[in-house]
Amino acid sequence: MNNKQLERWSPLILLTLIVIIWQAICSIFNVSEFIFPSPARIWEQTVEFKAVIAQHAWRTFWVTMAGFGIAIIVGVLLGFLIGSSRLAYAAVYPLMTAFNALPKAAFVPILVVWFGIGIGPAILTAFLISFFPIMVNIATGLATLEPELEDVLRVLGAKRWDVLVKVGLPRSMPYFYGSLKVAITLAFVGTTVSEMTAANEGIGYLLISAGSSLQMGLAFSGLLVVGVMAMAMYELFSFIEKHTTAWAHRGSQH
Repeated sequence: MNNKQLERWSPLILLTLIVIIWQAICSIFNVSEFIFPSPARIWEQTVEFKAVIAQHAWRTFWVTMAGFGIAIIVGVLLGFLIGSSRLAYAAVYPLMTAFNALPKAAFVPILVVWFGIGIGPAILTAFLISFFPIMVNIATGLATLEPELEDVLRVLGAKRWDVLVKVGLPRSMPYFYGSLKVAITLAFVGTTVSEMTAANEGIGYLLISAGSSLQMGLAFSGLLVVGVMAMAMYELFSFIEKHTTAWAHRGSQH
């Protein structure tokens, strides 16, 4: 196996080693499944409750995608606004940073009062927790446009709008895709946290129900499903990134 193949398969190899060690520890020390279930027990309960898990997973997935879609729209628009103007960057960026520092879980009770228990708080929590990376990366890509390049384009007759749209936005695409890969994982976190306190369906609700009935294997199954969904979306964005912004990664090709 050459270095390129090893690099490709390294995540799977590492995951396999972790599972083997995890199972060995649980078996050797006879760890109670109510404290820390073994991979075998988690897989057993995943198969046993696959229909229930699939139902809750689908709810979590589409709710997350709804919040994430709103985050993309708002993040790109705010990022474009902030990155295209020095005044806007100076005025808005500090406020957005302060807002991002607020714990989003604290918004859930407020959202429940406003929208009731259901999909509303979950969608908005996913949005609130995931739009910031998108906004920051778009703004950074536009704000760091080289002054020399902008001066040359101006001399050639390009207007400010032309520079931003035809040069700034394409230049921001690697930043944008990088932010999507971060934001999608945060969106799943936001949805799950909201579902744990303000929903009667979804993986978050499943985690609470499984924990209250001491079915820790089922709870870990729910966590596993969230991780798989987030990883699948991460890989999807990585695939799109490699096929649309290959020029930005040419120096990293082996």
